[in-house]
Amino acid sequence: ATFPYPLYNKWFNVYHKLTGVKVNYQAIGSGGGIRQLLNQIVDFGGTDAFMSETELKKAPSKILHIPTCLGAVVITYNLPGNPPLKLTPDVIADIFLGKIKKWNDKRIARLNPEVVLPSMDIVVVHRSEGSGTTFIFSDYLSKVSEEWAKRVGRGKVLNWPTGLGAKGNPGVAGLIRQIPGSIGYVELIYAEKNGMPVALIQNKAGNFIKPTLKSISAAANIDLPADTRVSITNTDAPNGYPISSFTWIIFYQEQHYQGRTKEQAQTLAKLLWWMIHEGQKYTEDLLYARLPERAVKKAEAIIRSMTYDGKKLINW
Repeated sequence: ATFPYPLYNKWFNVYHKLTGVKVNYQAIGSGGGIRQLLNQIVDFGGTDAFMSETELKKAPSKILHIPTCLGAVVITYNLPGNPPLKLTPDVIADIFLGKIKKWNDKRIARLNPEVVLPSMDIVVVHRSEGSGTTFIFSDYLSKVSEEWAKRVGRGKVLNWPTGLGAKGNPGVAGLIRQIPGSIGYVELIYAEKNGMPVALIQNKAGNFIKPTLKSISAAANIDLPADTRVSITNTDAPNGYPISSFTWIIFYQEQHYQGRTKEQAQTLAKLLWWMIHEGQKYTEDLLYARLPERAVKKAEAIIRSMTYDGKKLINW
């Protein structure tokens, strides 16, 4: 997953200094993370799209998910002066469906009467590879637009109706910065880091919400299932940002595979435990929201269920 990469990069540097344990995390996209875990060539994968029942059935043994933090997918763009824009779900869907083609379209202008919108073509930028960020964004659009749900749907890889593809969140942010009139979706930190504007999006309650730590956390104030595989896009929370999501680390419950030692398995369990506890203090500086307490409790139970040769791996 590239969505949480700035945070994971920080975490793994800190953890190495604290413990001497080196983590080699490659931000190749959530699709790649899932694929490599299914092939049992990594200790864990990172994904922003929880695995589907179909994907889980392909696994040689049971795969577990723990959420690590919350983030937001934001709509960012490149316009003269980069004015703040308000967008509604239907307008966002029609831009990415290729139906709204000009920035001064009356539907965008009506939402932003104080902004002088240019008569520029809209250039959509999207991810080119299997991406959890794409899954979150398309999951949201599938909930708010019947046409999107029928024509495109939700997924890590989509048959895009329009636009240019770029690899990873950094690639999408970079392409938008290069192309005047472009619009796309990235994780919040990538927009902030590059000084790019983010749209205020109208949520289910009718409020235009800016993506902030507070509005991302508000979206997650829900009951979680025991396996933590849940979508929080298009939240009911009146102050919640509507394109928020957990991101997950995925790993095998039974840790004795491909010659792994018990020590390796215990090292992984300790790392995961650190990420959901001490590691949380590093989230907010990088514009990710901390895990809610109820998510931490669910994640603890999942880590405690890890086994080695069928026996409980940890006892803390």
